[in-house]
Amino acid sequence: MEDVDIKTPEGTMDAKLFHPDGQGPWPAVILLVDAFGVRPVFEAMARRLAAEGYVVLLPNVFYREGHASRLELNGSFEDEAFRKRIYALIGGLTPERLKIDAAAELDFLARHPLVKGPKVGVAGYCMSGGIAVRMAADFPERIGAAASSHGGRLATDAPDSPHRLVGEVKGELYFGHADNDGSMPAEAIEKLEAALKEAGVKHQSELYAGARHGYAVEGMTAYHKETSEKHWSRLLDLFGRTLRA
Repeated sequence: MEDVDIKTPEGTMDAKLFHPDGQGPWPAVILLVDAFGVRPVFEAMARRLAAEGYVVLLPNVFYREGHASRLELNGSFEDEAFRKRIYALIGGLTPERLKIDAAAELDFLARHPLVKGPKVGVAGYCMSGGIAVRMAADFPERIGAAASSHGGRLATDAPDSPHRLVGEVKGELYFGHADNDGSMPAEAIEKLEAALKEAGVKHQSELYAGARHGYAVEGMTAYHKETSEKHWSRLLDLFGRTLRA
C-alpha cells in the first residue's frame, strides 16, 4: 500500500493505492467508501481485492473537507450533530463534483504503470453505491463493471436519481440489496430493476434475505459474515468476467 495524491480542479484528493506482489500490470478497481470514510476496514477490503490480482484505488471522497486522517468520522447516526455532519458531507458530493473526481481517479489509473487494460471496475457501499452507478454512466467507455452493495437511494423521484442514468451504462452492473433497508425499500428495488430492464444493460440484482443495510462491511452493526462472503463471491466473479477477459 502507498499513499498517493490525485490533483483535481478543486484540490488534492488523498487516496491509498494497493497492488499485488510482483511487477504486474494488473486490472484496476476503484473501491468507494461508505459514509464513514476511509478507515482500516476499507483498507482491509482493498488488500483482499489486491490479493486477488487487482490494483485497488481507495480514494477519500470527502477530500474537500480535509485529509482522511483528520476527518474523524467516528460516531453514531443516533447522535443528531454527527448525523447532520455526515449528511452535509454527502450532500456536498454533487453530480458535478462526482464527475470531476471520477475523471481524476480514472486518469490517475490510466497513467499508472502497474495498471493493465482500458477498463476499470468500481465497487460502492451504502451511499457510494449510487456513486458507482453514476461513474459507470458518466464514463461508459472506461468503466467495465460497477457493483453496489446495500446501496441506498438508488431509485428516487429526484431528477438525478441513479436509476435514471442506467441507460448510459455500457459496462456490467451488480446490485446486492438488503431486505431490511429503509434507504432502499422493495418499491425502490422494483423501480431500479424496471429501469435496468428497460435500458437493456447487462446486470444482476439480488435480494439478500434477512440482511440489513451495512451487511458487507465488517465492524458495522448490520455486518453479517455469511452474507458478506456471498457479496465477495459476486464481486470477484463480476470483475473476473469483465476486467480479466
